[in-house]
Amino acid sequence: MSAPAERTAGGRSGSIRSRTVILSGAALLAATDLASKWVAEKTLTVGESMGNGPVDIRLFYNTGVAFSLGADLPPWTVATATGLIIVVLAGFLLASAPTMTGLARVGAALLLGGALGNFVDRLDGRGVVDFLHSGWFPTFNLADVFVTVGAALLVLGAFRGPGEEDPG
Repeated sequence: MSAPAERTAGGRSGSIRSRTVILSGAALLAATDLASKWVAEKTLTVGESMGNGPVDIRLFYNTGVAFSLGADLPPWTVATATGLIIVVLAGFLLASAPTMTGLARVGAALLLGGALGNFVDRLDGRGVVDFLHSGWFPTFNLADVFVTVGAALLVLGAFRGPGEEDPG
């Protein structure tokens, strides 16, 4: 069903359903990310590496944000700033949810889930747990993958017209 048809045919229930899809997906993805970080911390010590493929597993703590920007700032400053950004982002995504395509909703859930996973991980003051290491790119985690893929899907979904709507 296209977004305009959902607004008229589904009305309020369509709006609630689209927001629920994003929030429940984001919660599941954040939990998956946090579980993977827990496993990495229980399995490795800082600097230890496992694997010899294109991506190996190496524990690292990032006290900054993307690419360690702001790593010299107090942890509470980074946590507060990212928390405020997530609140604004969540408000925008949830307000926009009823008019999004299914692809955009998947992107929104990925983006929000990744952001929440990294935010919760940051709250202990040690920084975000990163453990996926390629050697040619900064070490990252599942939340970073979710954010990147989610942003791309959100943009792609925004460019899809109502006639190209996918179920979801």
